Amino acid sequence: MSVIGLTGGPATGKSTFSKLLLRELPVAMFDCDRCVHDMLASDESVRHEIEAAFGPGALDETGKPDRNRLRDIVFADDTRRGELEAILHPRVRSAWTAAASAARASGGGLLVDMPLLFETGAAGEFDRIIVVAATEKTQLQRLTTNRRLAPALAARIIRAQMELGAKTRQADHVIWNDSTVSNLDGQTRLLASWLRRRFA
Repeated sequence: MSVIGLTGGPATGKSTFSKLLLRELPVAMFDCDRCVHDMLASDESVRHEIEAAFGPGALDETGKPDRNRLRDIVFADDTRRGELEAILHPRVRSAWTAAASAARASGGGLLVDMPLLFETGAAGEFDRIIVVAATEKTQLQRLTTNRRLAPALAARIIRAQMELGAKTRQADHVIWNDSTVSNLDGQTRLLASWLRRRFA
């Protein structure tokens, strides 16, 4: 198989798509958001750096970085977001590139779910890149309804990433997820069939 990059925008449905795709393809998965979650929960060096950069107010009552507080801080100030990314991104990159190297060495396949794939200059590391897209109206609706975010915060989160049109123009494959799960599943099966033939 190969190393496939998966990206999109906030609330475009990458997680649902990846679950459907993994039913169809014999590949492992590396989830960059999950990697960040795990680091915030258990990496003491990350905790110390975040406390030094953002102060004790960025920690929860157990002394661990508080994801919601950090989100509110960094999406209100681009400079602060850059500070957090400088702490997290090198660690995440080290982890997923190691997984990709191991997959290539073993002849296996790997799907890497990376929200900031293009923004971090990682496109050249993948054999194919999939972008899951939706309209901004749909993204806002999902963020405010499903995740219960304030509309202003939801809009800031969307605009903090590269515009989706720019991502789709750089993609090898685009999955449009503005409709039903059944529609998404149909697109997924078609793409999985193509990938199996291409990388068998």
